[in-house]
Amino acid sequence: MNILTSVLLLYAKEEEAFWLLVAVCERMLPDYFNHRVIGAQVDQSVFEELIKKQLPELAEHMKDLSTLASVSLSWFLTLFLSIMPLESAVNVVDCFFFDGIKAIFQFGLAILEANAVELCNSKDDGHALMILSRFLDHVKNEESPLPLTGNQHAFFSDDLEPCPVTEITDLIRDSYEKFGDHSVEQIEHIRYKQRIHVLQTHEETTKQNVLRVVIPEVSILSEDLEELYDLFKREHLISCYWEWNSAVVIQRHDPSRPYAEQYKIDSQQFTNLFKLVSPWTCGDHTEVLAERMFRLLDTNMDSLIEFKGFAGCLDIMYNGEMNEKIKLLYKLHIPPALTENDRDSQSPLKAPLLSTSRPLVIGKSNGDTLDYQKQLKQMLKDIAKEKEAKAEKELPKMNQREFIQFCKTLYSMFHEDPEENELYQAIATVTTLLLQIGEVGQRSSSCGSYEFTEDLQTEASTSDQDVVFTDNAKSPKNPQSFSITEGDWSVSFEHILASLLTEQSLVNFFEKPLELKPKLENGKLAQYSFKLNGASHPSRGDPEPLSAQ
Repeated sequence: MNILTSVLLLYAKEEEAFWLLVAVCERMLPDYFNHRVIGAQVDQSVFEELIKKQLPELAEHMKDLSTLASVSLSWFLTLFLSIMPLESAVNVVDCFFFDGIKAIFQFGLAILEANAVELCNSKDDGHALMILSRFLDHVKNEESPLPLTGNQHAFFSDDLEPCPVTEITDLIRDSYEKFGDHSVEQIEHIRYKQRIHVLQTHEETTKQNVLRVVIPEVSILSEDLEELYDLFKREHLISCYWEWNSAVVIQRHDPSRPYAEQYKIDSQQFTNLFKLVSPWTCGDHTEVLAERMFRLLDTNMDSLIEFKGFAGCLDIMYNGEMNEKIKLLYKLHIPPALTENDRDSQSPLKAPLLSTSRPLVIGKSNGDTLDYQKQLKQMLKDIAKEKEAKAEKELPKMNQREFIQFCKTLYSMFHEDPEENELYQAIATVTTLLLQIGEVGQRSSSCGSYEFTEDLQTEASTSDQDVVFTDNAKSPKNPQSFSITEGDWSVSFEHILASLLTEQSLVNFFEKPLELKPKLENGKLAQYSFKLNGASHPSRGDPEPLSAQ
């Protein structure tokens, strides 16, 4: 564009040159001078189609016309100003302003027709490029008042025959006589057809580049990852037409960004996709879990996430080991994923905090009891050793309110599972164990001593059912029991992981193989039903719901 601008300033005043440039960029050469030069690529495809129609012998010889397209790209971008002597190129620019892009197409065809014999006899692409460069360098305008410029490619002709001089007026006349039968309307029709193909090629290139970045980071099969990307992109595109604020969604797509950041989704779009493909279905609690997952992935706090983050969290849920899945669940129940304004944080258990002054003895259905006192002591010792061995940064500890939400999520995940009853019993056991661990830690903190394991109560519970949460209204039997406060009570990720590992049914649940493909297949159809039912998004004109962040 700078080359064209400089030439316009030579022949016109500044304001006239400006408006001429506006006409070129907005009307005559649309989308030529943006980040992806879509317009120029469209016209290259149009030029290839015209070559096949007008010069079939040349097209037959050069089966891959992309070489000619790469050479002719500069013809269209600079209107021949950069590859011909200026005194000749300005005549082409005159024709362009009179007849539009049609003049450039027919002039390009005339150049190829004048060199068709040599191009057909060329040995390779480099030889063809040299032939065209030498020809264009010897296109002269004897009537021009401008001084003649030297040959730009004279060094090519040291061992070749001198290239004959071509008069620009003769070349322009040939272009109109031999290739001037195409109207502007016909050119525009071919443009529309080729534009679809160019845009599809661009989108496919974007997709392959994104997958090339994401594939090494995840264990999802490449074909599943492709379908997942299509689902992710489709959610963005559907929102461009179904959302009440579709204009904002459209502006979110920026082709100038790196490939991996071109498509991003907001919280509502993420929630829709999470419901479709997540293996962690929790009934009504699924939407709450999706909102927390979004806040966890939104590390830069722009309320948008890209495909790489979305694929990464799904990879953990489907292909991660048990400790990775539990760590992800743990992060979903501590800040920043869990906030004070979380819609589900106002749990009825939040005010009456849990009390675990009862003995740590679990009643089983067969009447037997399991004493976990020794197991708890050994577990705490193992955790202490593991902490010393690990130098990595520890996750923040989980307070009692966060732990309640964590337990609620686990209970929701087990709903309608074939092993539902066994899982509920196992999580009741683990929850009681963790409550006891949290109270032990609180006692240790308040007493300033590490000899807390000797204070564990040894009374046996004769109840046939596991009582995980005690009623705060009931006074404890032991008058010396501690009053639990949310600020002091805490458990760590290591506590939770070690406790869950004690129950084989929980281990089996988190380690069972999961298939992503069935979810993707169902998601293709269900993705549209969200919009048709009108349950996921507000209609146009409705006020935007406040986000719980």
